[in-house]
Amino acid sequence: MAAFLPFLLAALIPMLVGSLYYSPLLAGNAWMKANGFTEESLKGANMLVILILCYVFALMLTYPLWQLVVHQSGMMGVLAMQEGFGVAGSEVQNYYDDFLANYGDLHRTFGHGAMHGGVIGGLFVALPLIAINALFERRGWKYILIHLGYWIITLGLMGGVLCQFAMR
Repeated sequence: MAAFLPFLLAALIPMLVGSLYYSPLLAGNAWMKANGFTEESLKGANMLVILILCYVFALMLTYPLWQLVVHQSGMMGVLAMQEGFGVAGSEVQNYYDDFLANYGDLHRTFGHGAMHGGVIGGLFVALPLIAINALFERRGWKYILIHLGYWIITLGLMGGVLCQFAMR
């Protein structure tokens, strides 16, 4: 269970950031205006269902984000299907263990993960997804930039947590 704790905690970040980012203190009013929402139109939603689903989707997001921000995960991906991987004393497991002993902590900082999560996750994953939908929905750049700001912050924080604490 301890190995999954950083993933479980990182999945809370979208809701925590969203509760502040989309509040009237920050981008909430601009977000409502860009979507044509009113306070009244947002009432009546089943927030428990929304929050549970958001957590499940955020949890789904943690695994590919971990692979993006933790470079050592690529080595695991290359070797995981090799005969003997995971078997103590096997040639492939010894190779993997030696690799981690030498390079397992390289680039494993919060800042490194935050940079990859925010820049690569935000600009090269979230921006195209948001912009493609926005173009077909006839939304403007303000809408795109509001959501992009949220995802750069959110993916940066998630990437930082995963890079610093997940699966050493």
